[in-house]
Amino acid sequence: MFGFGKKISEDEHVYAPVTGEVIPLDKVSDPVFAQKMMGDGYAVEPNASKIVSPVSGKVTMVQGHAVGLKRFDDLELLVHIGIDTVSLNGKPFTTAVKEGDIVDAGDDLVTVNWEQVEEAGLPKTTLVLITNTADKLESITVHYGPAVAGQQLGSAKARRD
Repeated sequence: MFGFGKKISEDEHVYAPVTGEVIPLDKVSDPVFAQKMMGDGYAVEPNASKIVSPVSGKVTMVQGHAVGLKRFDDLELLVHIGIDTVSLNGKPFTTAVKEGDIVDAGDDLVTVNWEQVEEAGLPKTTLVLITNTADKLESITVHYGPAVAGQQLGSAKARRD
């Protein structure tokens, strides 16, 4: 799955990071995300605990509550699990990847204990953000509604400089 020398797939599609209801960012409770201050993307109100990669790419950062990914076309994505969950110091999160791994869309990233997130009074909303939107994103198309983890939702196209 994370083999040495594995090539990143040139896949422009985006996928559901978790089973649940896919929603637009402007419906997210946190204004930083809703106003796209961290980049364009989409969110999921999850009803499952397994978080998978929303794209094929290289893992650039693993922090429990968040995983960074870089796609073949240099789009940089952040999978942010829950809102304000950084305050939980990684406790509810079990990571399946490490920095430098090459993943395919749908590969396991993190398993979450949502009960711990709920006990802390934090939203479970899971976000997929393109953090270099201003520099690299040409367009993103996402189909909203119910989705299963790993299901194709649309595509994100990078600007060709």
